[in-house]
Amino acid sequence: MSDIINGLGRTSAYGALGLVLLILGIVLVDVLTPGKLPKQIWEERNRNAALFLSSALLGIGGIVFTSIWTTYENFGKGLASTAAFGVLGLLLMAIAFLVLDLVTPGKLGAIVVDPEPHPAVWVSSACNLAVAAIVAASIA
Repeated sequence: MSDIINGLGRTSAYGALGLVLLILGIVLVDVLTPGKLPKQIWEERNRNAALFLSSALLGIGGIVFTSIWTTYENFGKGLASTAAFGVLGLLLMAIAFLVLDLVTPGKLGAIVVDPEPHPAVWVSSACNLAVAAIVAASIA
């Protein structure tokens, strides 16, 4: 029984950390794009913004999953490494977004929240997933 209680505690801690990292991902995308992201997605039904945010959330979820899957025997060390890799993944996704913005025409943030579908959103979303995959692969 103590194994189940211990497992529930660890799951709760990792789950809470994962939620914090997902919230940080939402905040990061909101900072990188003009306007208020919740309004863009939930009120204006902006598919570009929804696709870009979804890619960031899937990316951070993949990093957190990999970090937990390959975690250290020591619970505290595993939790700390998951937090560190998650924050690193978010920072690298932000840097990749800014670099992509520099090397492409127009302002990528404005394109991401434009109501008209734009192929640059797919490219920037793929970039999020690629960066997350690189971070996840480096964990193992």
